[in-house]
Amino acid sequence: MNLVSMPAKELKAALSLALVFFFRMLPLFMVLPVLSLSEDSYMHATPQLLGLALGIYGLTQACFQIPLGALSDQWGRKPIIVLGLVIFGLGSLIAATADSVYGLIIGRSLQGAGAVAAAIMALAADLTSEKSRTKAMACIGISIGAAFSTAFIFGPILYTYIGIKGLFFLSACFSILAIMMLLIIVPNPEEKSQNTNPSNLEEVKSVFVNPSLIKLDISIFTSHLILMANFVVIPITLRDSMQLAPIAHWQVYLSSIFLSLFIMVPLIILGERLKKEKLFLILSILLIMLSQIGLALFGININFTVIFLVLFFGAFNYLEVLLPSEVSKTTPGNTKGTALGVYSTSQFIGIFIGGLAGGFFYQQFSLTSVHLFCLFLAILWLLLILFLSKSVSLSKNELEEEVV
Repeated sequence: MNLVSMPAKELKAALSLALVFFFRMLPLFMVLPVLSLSEDSYMHATPQLLGLALGIYGLTQACFQIPLGALSDQWGRKPIIVLGLVIFGLGSLIAATADSVYGLIIGRSLQGAGAVAAAIMALAADLTSEKSRTKAMACIGISIGAAFSTAFIFGPILYTYIGIKGLFFLSACFSILAIMMLLIIVPNPEEKSQNTNPSNLEEVKSVFVNPSLIKLDISIFTSHLILMANFVVIPITLRDSMQLAPIAHWQVYLSSIFLSLFIMVPLIILGERLKKEKLFLILSILLIMLSQIGLALFGININFTVIFLVLFFGAFNYLEVLLPSEVSKTTPGNTKGTALGVYSTSQFIGIFIGGLAGGFFYQQFSLTSVHLFCLFLAILWLLLILFLSKSVSLSKNELEEEVV
């Protein structure tokens, strides 16, 4: 991905929006490796309710993502993004001051209601040419991966010193920082984002029936479901089964994330060079499947845990780069806000179900059952991708026959 070849204004837009996304996602990821360890910080907390708190923001994100994506098509991107970040900050403050797990759930719900992912990606599309758009989306994907990596290293350390409530106060500060960056650094589109000729019903319908987009929506849904379910139980495994204090968890995550770069970076380079996105998507799914088998069988051994987390993080972070750029390439301009809204909604529904399912399987069965559940989902994911890829190939052949 050669950013130097981008025009200066488009490069500034891509990098500044990537930073806004980074500070939006960092606090969300920062609580991920520690929230399930915080049963003593909130009254009435159980593994299932903490799993719900972990994933509930995904449900409200899913509810608001498409409407706010569509509103950003009509009213402009920046006002909608600012509104979302304000709501996110308010939810962070409620979670930080809550005494019971139910107050935590309300705060996390409000965090999710500030659903700005689709509007940010649509603004990136507005500020870049067709030639540079894939690179801009990849920048945003990389910023998500960077936020993920940073959060997993510093989240456990900060948690030890300021606690889970301190992390939520920090989240509110990050939302203010993101708003300032959006208003001061991010350029304004030359033409207003609002669409005076909104997409007609057939164009909107095409977003929901396009097999290529469905394939990407399923991928982001399943990858985040598996992520959330895993991190309901992995911190507990490190603490209880391996007797590793929370302040030391960052060492496991740092090792895993650093080594995963040796998987992620070659996948990005080869994918860009060979243009074999389908092949690398399938390879990523296979790596995630292997990680779940390993964590289920050897998850109480710290060395094996690091190895299989390397596979998981490598595949997951590669998908965070690949998928948004593929959505951007696949979607017509006048339905881009809607398509990115559907994509982001799929992601956050996965987050909600993942947190809920992880807490349920852990509380009702065992830690291992969560990884087996994720393995089953990954197998279904692979089969659906293969089926949808075949459908796309058949559709192309039929179109070519009609042209002939």
